[in-house]
Amino acid sequence: MFQFFVDQKQICGRDIMIMGKDVNHIRNVLRMKSGERVRVSDTEGRDFYCEICEIVSEQIILHILEEAEGTEPPVKITLFQGLPKGDKMELVIQKAVELGVSQIVPVAMRNCVVKLDEKKAKAKQARWQAIAESAAKQSKRSIIPSVEIPMGFGAAAEYAKNLDVRLVPYENQRGMAYTREVFGAIKRGASVGVFIGPEGGFSSQEIELVKENMELVSLGSRILRTETAGLCALSMLIYALED
Repeated sequence: MFQFFVDQKQICGRDIMIMGKDVNHIRNVLRMKSGERVRVSDTEGRDFYCEICEIVSEQIILHILEEAEGTEPPVKITLFQGLPKGDKMELVIQKAVELGVSQIVPVAMRNCVVKLDEKKAKAKQARWQAIAESAAKQSKRSIIPSVEIPMGFGAAAEYAKNLDVRLVPYENQRGMAYTREVFGAIKRGASVGVFIGPEGGFSSQEIELVKENMELVSLGSRILRTETAGLCALSMLIYALED
């Protein structure tokens, strides 16, 4: 069953109006017909099973059949991802959305090879957001996670101060027992930030900046690539916290 997202104002009683690019996708790409069913989520995180009632040139009218069970994890996770080389960020965003993150913040760290000026950063952010939306539809998320404009490490650390829990998987940190203890203490409904270093890892200065107000944890005895580390941490969080 295909998934779509709508703004609250597109819902009128028991009817939902699909507008914009999704109209072309439903009509000309998926070639769906009246009577077929879709899943829809609104901007308040409500989920519905709907039936297509009418397909016209600029909108598609759906009728709500019943509310659907939500798919969001019990915590709100923000992934602070050190900018990786090539197209690895696209893979990280796609898989992180599938795993349940609420927000992704690309971070320019000291050991990042990639350098983005303001114009390139905005173009990248627009593409990354589109990837997040596509992944949210594929994985039947109740929300479309946001991908922010890249920021520096100091700004990211300051931004994270508003979160309840801040985790830094660090290659020099040893011992999974403490990781289990930290993950086990996270409460349902908490906001959790996960900082992942780039290919070159965190610099000593970055670790020094956050070691007093963030939890340095281990992801095991092996060294993980940057595109693997975040997905590993997210998987561990979901295993520990989701029913």
